[in-house]
Amino acid sequence: MTLYILRRLAGFLVTLLIAAAVIFLLLDLLPGDPARFILGINATPESVAALRLQMGLDDPAILRFGNWLLGMFRGDFGMSQTQKLPVADLIAARMAVTLPLTLFAMVVSIVIGLPLGILAAMHRGKPLDTILMVIAQAGVAVPNFWFGMLLTLLFAVILRWLPTGGFTPWHENPIAAFRGLLLPGLALALPQAAILARVMRTALVDVSTQDFIRTARAKGMTFGQAMWRHGVRNAFLPVLTILGLQFAFLIAGTIIVENVFFLPGLGRLIATAVTERDLVLVRSATIILVLAVSATMLIVDIAYGFVDPRLRERGA
Repeated sequence: MTLYILRRLAGFLVTLLIAAAVIFLLLDLLPGDPARFILGINATPESVAALRLQMGLDDPAILRFGNWLLGMFRGDFGMSQTQKLPVADLIAARMAVTLPLTLFAMVVSIVIGLPLGILAAMHRGKPLDTILMVIAQAGVAVPNFWFGMLLTLLFAVILRWLPTGGFTPWHENPIAAFRGLLLPGLALALPQAAILARVMRTALVDVSTQDFIRTARAKGMTFGQAMWRHGVRNAFLPVLTILGLQFAFLIAGTIIVENVFFLPGLGRLIATAVTERDLVLVRSATIILVLAVSATMLIVDIAYGFVDPRLRERGA
């Protein structure tokens, strides 16, 4: 198991390095001069040259890439070119919104999706299975921002139970902060719960035809008992893959949802930085997202080893 984990850690580090190189290269090749964009079209050549020197844009690309990597390793992500604040402080402040939002949406999608998928598989071919899968298909087809607008119309405009947008800092009023994340969290979670329900149902249906389920039935177990005791665990491997991918989808979805609900999160920060061409901020915030997604997939890979011992043996 130790060798299996070490190999996954090595792959995690290589992935981060490749992602950092791709992000830096793509942003470095963007047309236009960031210094002139920041200063405006009326800036003098002298002021543009001074800002380019301050930003290190005159240095070779390989040197700037190396300095960026070393800075991140030390916890120094640089200074925002437009907001004149340390990028690390900006990201930390925005993660206080994005991380709870993502985790809340993840928990809601699991709580809703897994039971619905198991329930549909237990009633395969029956009307309940058809109804649940039709609902799940509709959830997959509808974009999360449209879900967000429907939820806002119902719970904020008509019923007036929740705010339409905005965010109260956690240290000022934790209850108000949580209320501000309810609607965007549900908007993110419902489409992912629909996907999770379909995957869980399909995995359980495949497992139900295996020999060990028939053996359990022959020993006197009911179909439901055999599925709960033996089927769910064996069907959980593809579900783990979806859970890891869902975290990536949820983080990407925050960029849209945070703008819809006016949340001061990391997704909105990246959108603003792209508009203002703040390359330092875009670069660092994007690699943070890559780090979060890669770390999640690493956890999923390690969880594979505990769920399926064959993977540990293969890794050794």
